[in-house]
Amino acid sequence: MVEGNNENGLKSTLHFETLEKFVRSRVQQMIQDVIDEEVEAFLGRSRYERTGTEKVKTVRKGYRNGHGPPRKIGMMSGTIEVRRPKLRGLEEKFESVILPRFSRHTKAVEKMLPELYLHGLSMGDFELALRGLLGDGAPLSASSIDRLRRKWQAEYGAWRLRQLGDLKLVYMWADGIYVKAGLEREKACLLVVIGADENGVKHVLAVESGYRESTESWSEVLRDLKARGLRPPALTVADGNMGIWAALKQVYPESLEQRCWNHKMRNVLDCIPKKVRKAAKSLLLEMFYSTSRKGCESVRKAFVRRFGRDYPRAVDRLNRDWQRMLTFLDFPHVHHPHIRTTNVVESPFAAVRLRTCASKRYKKVANATAMIWKVLMLNEKRFRRLKGFALLPDVYRSAILCRHSRQKDNDILAA
Repeated sequence: MVEGNNENGLKSTLHFETLEKFVRSRVQQMIQDVIDEEVEAFLGRSRYERTGTEKVKTVRKGYRNGHGPPRKIGMMSGTIEVRRPKLRGLEEKFESVILPRFSRHTKAVEKMLPELYLHGLSMGDFELALRGLLGDGAPLSASSIDRLRRKWQAEYGAWRLRQLGDLKLVYMWADGIYVKAGLEREKACLLVVIGADENGVKHVLAVESGYRESTESWSEVLRDLKARGLRPPALTVADGNMGIWAALKQVYPESLEQRCWNHKMRNVLDCIPKKVRKAAKSLLLEMFYSTSRKGCESVRKAFVRRFGRDYPRAVDRLNRDWQRMLTFLDFPHVHHPHIRTTNVVESPFAAVRLRTCASKRYKKVANATAMIWKVLMLNEKRFRRLKGFALLPDVYRSAILCRHSRQKDNDILAA
């Protein structure tokens, strides 16, 4: 318990139970004062000062006309009420930086909404849940939530048109992510592309709904990226789906290709009984962590000798597309943890796969795509920089030189 004087000089007591209410009232008053100071700076004179005096020489035309009705603003710490000043006789419009027109929530609250929506809250649950967080006076309704959703969809539409010509892409990861959305029985497939530039910073490049992972769907995604200026990466990492590899040969034939080791190991182990799976996994991990082609090839031959007779399907799956499994070994060792698998795409979607429920929330695939994109944009800021980023410019330059050399050889052969 703390005793103090209030604005009227009377003693007041502050209890722990009323601490939040006290803090919000102080924040509310501070924000109101700042807004009023904005008006003073805009007009060039304080309240009750007249124009034409020696003290007030350079001013804007216009005068104060009281305040508008109280407006509720949702903040992470609760809901406050402020009143927007009214001005008359202006030659130019006054816009408050602190309290923009029609704003009802802070940016922090807006960022929280898509995550809550994605993690299980239906539209009908929003008001109850957020009033518990922001207070009973929170300016929330089904229509306000729907407006926010439409805003995210508009932002997603603009994001899909942005130019990518300035991006120097070194590594690119592509994967198809299946989520429960739409009225169809089958899950919807989102085709996701994430890239890392020469500074080691990861960028979400594409989030598009597609028909499974067909060559046509992937080609459309890659052609769109290329049309917006995206240059071919040094290396593309993807799973074993043949659609992405066929599309890459059509759109970015210059890019080297690495197949995901996680997908490969799961496919191989599915063909081996549990009683010997531990030994098989141990050999697969030796290949996974190999630092040279020779070492990896040696372990592969040991695997074939041990399991080839009893489990030929497992060996066949291991050998399938083998050269595409070894490409990562031609790149710096410090980058291997990043480029052996498609975890760069899979990790951000772990929560999506676990927490999105059936079409009760996502009646349309387009709505799910925009919402998941919004959450990815929030997570993008927390993406970790690639290890060994200082080596990435060299990898990028080396890839360009190799392309020029291959093109020169092709031109000679064609002549």
